[in-house]
Amino acid sequence: MHNKYIKKANTLILAVVLLSFVLAFYFYSLVPDQMASHWSSKGEVNGYMSKFWGLFLLPFILLGLYFIFIIIPKIDPLRENIEKFRKQYNILIFLILLFLFYVYLLTLFWNIGMIFNMNLVLSPAIGIFFYCIGSLIENIKMNWFIGIRTPWTLSSENVWRKTHKLGGRLFKISGIIILFGIFFKEYMVLFTMIPAIASSVYSIIYSYLEYRKEKYQKTP
Repeated sequence: MHNKYIKKANTLILAVVLLSFVLAFYFYSLVPDQMASHWSSKGEVNGYMSKFWGLFLLPFILLGLYFIFIIIPKIDPLRENIEKFRKQYNILIFLILLFLFYVYLLTLFWNIGMIFNMNLVLSPAIGIFFYCIGSLIENIKMNWFIGIRTPWTLSSENVWRKTHKLGGRLFKISGIIILFGIFFKEYMVLFTMIPAIASSVYSIIYSYLEYRKEKYQKTP
């Protein structure tokens, strides 16, 4: 049953990867030779890429990530822990690839003439992504590849557990704040960057402080 579930999850994830390649071939004759590929904090195009790389770079990245995520449970020294949260692991992979696929779709639509505020349509997706990631990482077990991996979380299961409980809540709060940024268009980038950076930095500092506290308590 477990193996059957993993195969179904891998099939769904692979379908997203293959669909990105299908779209790349389909849109090849529809997009300009130089594709818009990067937008400023104001939502204005400030970077271009050749048609081939504009269409195929992200599908290749998705394919690479797909293989990496398949290999991780096989090579992680703590792979037995990954099996304990395998459902969350597969959902996490799917969310990451789905988010990147959404960005890819926005890029394709922009380059065939559908002009819109890139920040406005991307920000809600980032907020939802952060909230979902926060929900998933709260209960993941110690491993070497997925989660808030600091020298201190990887040195203590207790510090790992506490840090991910806190980090999960912070990421969910960040996701909600990012969503509120929709109502403040001029500061939308700040609503995205500040919560994300603050949550990450605070989680790292918290893991260090918890590790120090644990060591101090164990010292005779």
